[in-house]
Amino acid sequence: MVPWQKSYLPMCLINVLDWKQKFEIAVGTAKGLAYLHEECLEWVLHCDVKPQNILLDSNYNPKVADFGLSKVLNRGEQSNLSFSRIRGTRGYMAPEWVQNMRITSKVDVYSYGIVVLEMLTGKSPAESVQAIGGGEETHEKMMVTWVREKMNGAFANAESQKGDDYEQNRLEILVKVALQCLEEDKDARPTMSQVVEMLLHHENN
Repeated sequence: MVPWQKSYLPMCLINVLDWKQKFEIAVGTAKGLAYLHEECLEWVLHCDVKPQNILLDSNYNPKVADFGLSKVLNRGEQSNLSFSRIRGTRGYMAPEWVQNMRITSKVDVYSYGIVVLEMLTGKSPAESVQAIGGGEETHEKMMVTWVREKMNGAFANAESQKGDDYEQNRLEILVKVALQCLEEDKDARPTMSQVVEMLLHHENN
């Protein structure tokens, strides 16, 4: 892990990013989480992935930061995770936390999906999303519902830079990957290394 530096800024404070920068931030963040989940000698579950905990340097390279809620375990302990309390930030937490289900690295995958959608839409999961009807949906589910409704062209037309098919394709792959990360069933979500592979496969084609 790279030490926190004063020159870094939280991603949530950077308002002007082009699609190339957003794509690279998504890839870089995914690589950081994949490293924590699969490459560290000890298995690290971050537990609080959100824009405030993704720092950007002067070149907009992302670094995952603030491990105050993280869980560090030996590799053999993955199947016996126990938590004394719910961890994370409202709006970014996977449903497993409140459903008393076994906690795995897929909780970070879910949070990553929310972060990507927030970066793309500019809408916080803690805020109500326009055009969603009544009901008891949580704010993050409202945002996911809103994005899914816009996936059939309207979202891309509204959010992408006009006349640039490559940039629109970047947007579409980011949305598709984010929605996969937000599957209710944790087993249907990709791992963070699979997220990296999907994004880089698109970038290299």
